[in-house]
Amino acid sequence: MGRAGAETALLELLKQIDQDEYEIFLYVLMGQGEMIKELPANVRLLNQSFSKLSVLTKKGRRRMAGTILLSFLRNGAFGSKLCSMFQSFASMAGNGNIQVSKLLWRVASKGARRFETHFDLAVAWLEGGSAYYVADHVNAYKKAAFIHTDYIRSGYTRVMDQACWEQYEEIFAVSEEVKRRFQAFYPEYKEKVSVFYNVIDSESITQRSKEEGGFSDDYDGARILTVGRLTYEKGHDIAIEAMMLLKNSGYMARWYVLGEGGQRGALERKIESLGLKEDFRLLGTVENPYPYYAQADIYVHTSRVEGRSVAILEAQTLGCAVIASDCCGNKEQIVNGRDGILCALNPHIVADSIERLIKDKEYRKELGRAAKAKKAPKGQLKKLLGLLS
Repeated sequence: MGRAGAETALLELLKQIDQDEYEIFLYVLMGQGEMIKELPANVRLLNQSFSKLSVLTKKGRRRMAGTILLSFLRNGAFGSKLCSMFQSFASMAGNGNIQVSKLLWRVASKGARRFETHFDLAVAWLEGGSAYYVADHVNAYKKAAFIHTDYIRSGYTRVMDQACWEQYEEIFAVSEEVKRRFQAFYPEYKEKVSVFYNVIDSESITQRSKEEGGFSDDYDGARILTVGRLTYEKGHDIAIEAMMLLKNSGYMARWYVLGEGGQRGALERKIESLGLKEDFRLLGTVENPYPYYAQADIYVHTSRVEGRSVAILEAQTLGCAVIASDCCGNKEQIVNGRDGILCALNPHIVADSIERLIKDKEYRKELGRAAKAKKAPKGQLKKLLGLLS
């Protein structure tokens, strides 16, 4: 339950479920994350203990390592757990895409708590550990899963998944492109997959954007904002290089990033080596990011891979002029040139796109107005709750 897009979307979905009609339980596989304090009061948390430490801080990562160790020791099956790690590593190596964090998902799922309760519907909100856990260890009449990422590029393999998707009645992808990519990976489950767009509360976002907060410096140039975890997938290294090009071209601009993650050290070194300590600022995570959106001149999303970005949805809701990389999920959220700009993930092209909006204030406003006028898809919740009928 760390502060990220998928978790934000989950909390909003839970808030929209009628508490008088449904009894809702939540089990968090890793039992950690600062966003747990935003859990609706009617949702029953099944974890025996829960840490509010961010999974992206050093202390939080140490706590997470302890959780994995406990998962290895709980429920026995030590040989099976070790075997799954070796098999996952071998299958990843065979694909030339080794992602260490994913090697432990089977250990986490096999070592998680088990419950005797027989649920009417069990939902795996994320691919990986939660999908394995719900498929193998949860008793339910029906099961559904959500896919938030480009499955072909994600690092998952058939060996890792162990046919877990066979256990699900419905598999929801958060965008059309995510759906297509999953179907290409698993054509045998093509008929199970449908699109379920992330849900956000536009009214709440608008109201919270008016609260105190936002930028605390007195900078009077163009403010550029990015919201996203400090990971390789989010492409912040490209953003830093684009900022260097803007600075060298003489533009008055300052770039701010809201987010935390394992790449902070590498990004800070890159910022310092390019002489951008005052120009590119890593602000960490904040409880209320919406005043920043409202006060920014341009929102830029330089992700290498994306499912369907909640950050872009939030920026559009608040009328930001959005520039985004032309990757999987982003291209479904922006009509290029009409309500935002899609560009190649290249520092020069990103910088050129920003330059255009800095110089043309009217066009910037036009994009922001069009973005704000976009209507969120309706009827998403019915797709999920319809499985109970």
